Amino acid sequence: MVSTFDEKSRRRFVGLLAMQLGQGGVERAHQITGLSRTTIGVGRAEIRRADRSRNIRRSGGGRLKVEKNNLKSWKF
Repeated sequence: MVSTFDEKSRRRFVGLLAMQLGQGGVERAHQITGLSRTTIGVGRAEIRRADRSRNIRRSGGGRLKVEKNNLKSWKF
């Protein structure tokens, strides 16, 4: 199931799992999922901070919309 999540959701889910497992939870979550201990620690920190941003990466990247792209070639 964890393999179907995006990177942020995976990190947070496994971080939550580690928190629920208690002492030694990071090591046990690492053994179960194969994620690095550092990544699990970052996920735990994000859960504690309650960072609920929706974007996985910064917005603004990627291709231009077709309408914008076509307007560049027009001469007014």
